[in-house]
Formats: sequence, C-alpha cells, structure tokens
Amino acid sequence: DLFLPNICVAKFQRFFNKFYYHLSFMTINIGVVQFPGSNTERETSLAIKRVKMNPVEILWNSNQNLIKECHGYIITGGFSYEDRSRAGVIASLEPIINILKNESKKGKPIFGICNGAQILVESGLVPGTSDNQTSIALADNKRIKSGEVVGTGYYNAWSNLKLSVPQNSTAFTRHLSENEMINIPFAHAEGRFIIPDDLLEEMKTNDQTVFRYCDYNGKVSSEFPTNPNGSDYNLAAISNASGNVLAMMPHPERTELGDKLFSSMKEFIEHSISLKKVKLSYKPEHKKIANYEKNENSNIWIVDLIITDNEAVSVQSALQQKGLDVKISKQIHWEINCSENPKNVLKQIEDSGELFNSNKEFLSELPKNQDTHSVLVRQKDDMHCQKKFNSLTQRFKIKNLLELKRGVVWNITIKNANFNPIFNNILNTNILHNPLSHECFRIS
Repeated sequence: DLFLPNICVAKFQRFFNKFYYHLSFMTINIGVVQFPGSNTERETSLAIKRVKMNPVEILWNSNQNLIKECHGYIITGGFSYEDRSRAGVIASLEPIINILKNESKKGKPIFGICNGAQILVESGLVPGTSDNQTSIALADNKRIKSGEVVGTGYYNAWSNLKLSVPQNSTAFTRHLSENEMINIPFAHAEGRFIIPDDLLEEMKTNDQTVFRYCDYNGKVSSEFPTNPNGSDYNLAAISNASGNVLAMMPHPERTELGDKLFSSMKEFIEHSISLKKVKLSYKPEHKKIANYEKNENSNIWIVDLIITDNEAVSVQSALQQKGLDVKISKQIHWEINCSENPKNVLKQIEDSGELFNSNKEFLSELPKNQDTHSVLVRQKDDMHCQKKFNSLTQRFKIKNLLELKRGVVWNITIKNANFNPIFNNILNTNILHNPLSHECFRIS
C-alpha cells in the first residue's frame, strides 16, 4: 500500500499543526541591555511586552551565548557609570559592545534610548562610519531663544518628534506614516547632537536623520522650546547607514504613544527584512594634540579633591580593562583673566565658593612626577563655565573679571614603558574627550 496508515497521517498532521503554530507565534526575545547606573529597564520591558515581544535581562557582563541568542536589543536609559568622564563613554568600552557590533552586522536591530543613545554614539555604532569610529557627539544641553542661551543642563518635558525619513528606511519606523508626529517625554542633560556639516549632509542623503524636534503643527524650529537642547538640525534620533541601529534621546518606552517604534522592530524581526545596502564615506579627521599655551595675563587654579575621585578610578579601571597599565588622577583647571587688581578679584572668587568647595576641594598644583604626563580637556562650548561666569559677575558683583575657562586635567602615570604608544592608545578610546565636543592639549 503506497498510502500511509491513517494513524501515521494523524501524527503527521498534529506535528505540522504544532510546527505551524510555533512558526506563527514565534517568541521574539529582545535583550534589555543594562550597565551599572541604568534605570529604565522596567519601562523598557513593559514597552516590549505591549507589542507582544519577550524582554530578556542582559547585564553588561552577561554570558555571551545569552546575548547572541536574542533577536534584537534595546540599550536602556539612565546614568551608566554615573556619566563619569562623559555620558555613555565608559559603557561604550565594555566587551558587550563588541558583541553588539557583531550582532548588528548580522542585521539584528539595536535601539539605544537616552543613555543608550549616548552609548551608541560613543561606540561609533551610529552613525556607523568605517570601523565604527566616533564621529559625532552628544553635548550639554543649550536652550536657545531669540539668539540667547536661556537655559542649560538637565531638562525634562514632553516633545514633538517628526519622522523625517521614509518609513521603511529603518527597523523602527515601519508602522509610522510619512511625516508622522509622535509626542513623547524626554529627560537628559547631554542630548545635543553635534555633527560635522559634511557628515550631516551625507546622513540626510542616506535617510539617517530619523526624527527631528518640531512644534504641535509640525514646524521645525531651532528655538526653545521646540528644540529643547540646541541639537544640530533639530535632531532627536539618528540611525546607522543600514537602518538597523537607532539612537534616540527622548523616551518612547515611557508612553504607549511610542509603541509604533517597538511594533516596527517586531515586524522587522518577524519578516527578516533585509538591510539597506548603504555605507558612509565620511572619515573623521584626526587632529594632533597641541601644547597648552596660557594667556600671559591669566591666573591658573588647579583644584584637587580631598576625598578619592571616583571618576578617575572609573577611567583608570576602564583603561586597565583594555590592557593599558596606567594610573589616572584628575584635577580641575581654571584659567581666570582679570582686567586689573587680580589678587583682589581672585580673593573674591575664592570667597564666593563658586569655583571650588573648600570643604572637599583645595587649590593644588600639577604633579611633578617624571612618569606622569598631563592633558587638559575643555568643552568647546562650555555651558557650565558660562553659568559660573554669569554667577560671579551678576550674582556676586565681581568686577574686572574678563574671562573664565574651565577644563579637566587628566594625569596619566606610566612606569617603565614608552609613553607615546600608550598615550595614543588612550586617545583612541576617546575616554578622555570626544574630539567633536572637546579640545585637548598636552600640559606641563
């Protein structure tokens, strides 16, 4: 008899039905990636569940197999490593990021939200230049109205975002319509995208400028409150060239109004949608570190902490984890320029307590150890320093203060080794400064 017995047919039918059911209702596992200091894993997991996917807790030191088994990833918001050195930079150097880079090449979607976006930027996963070089920055907020800076620092509110690319250009926008707006909250202090003009133009062409801040009518304006942080091109979210990695500063996971991003991610995975075959040609410019030259009329204050500097400890630990045998210490560098009576002005500044807290800080000097080399890092657009200057001249009424510059001195101690190769390796990590948002000088 060429026909299977009825019992065999029945067994085959049950097997096929179970297989088809499993195929139709495949569990999509999304890794919820967390670092020390992350704090939005609950909201992220709830958003994943709302669109019928399964959240999987992924810690920065989780087993590699657990990480690789996930179908996609969301790097959560918060304050990884307390934003030490710079928001997102220490997390970007963790080994898990190399795993995510490899998984992104396989086409898996990776969504970085707020601090997760900062980690993606510092790791170079966005915008995704060759070899994932860091080529953009997320700098301190700068709220601008009528050409004036009306606010800086941490800010939280609700924002309107307009989809500014074709809906099918990323893994996260497939369920939105052309130019659709979403209203979602944000909460950050370092959310201002800084992007070189040449790179920005290429990103526009490649449909990587995914969401832009707009008003309730969809109008894009660089004015606060439409643009809440001074971001270039009003950018709220950008992708890599392939469209499977998205860095977004606002928080879509905190409201059902943002669910279309997560349901789009689900569809992208379910249908194994192919990536765009696009690559960025932009190559970041590598500038040599210049020697610091003080204004001859300026006075220099070097400020040390009485207690242990945890920021320096974290930077040292991250570099040692990269195989660099170094010791790191940190000092604050103030350059104070006065028109006249500098001694009197400096005494008034010290008495104000604005530039250092005598309960935990003291005036010091640079280390003189021959094995120690120092670099001075300054923000190109230092909002913190501007606030201090305004406070000293307006609140404390200190006259003759012409200019104030603030920086961080990183002291790098290397024993029994050639300094330059190790120093270059340190610079290549970008842990001390982001070349887009900071200046860096050798200082003696």
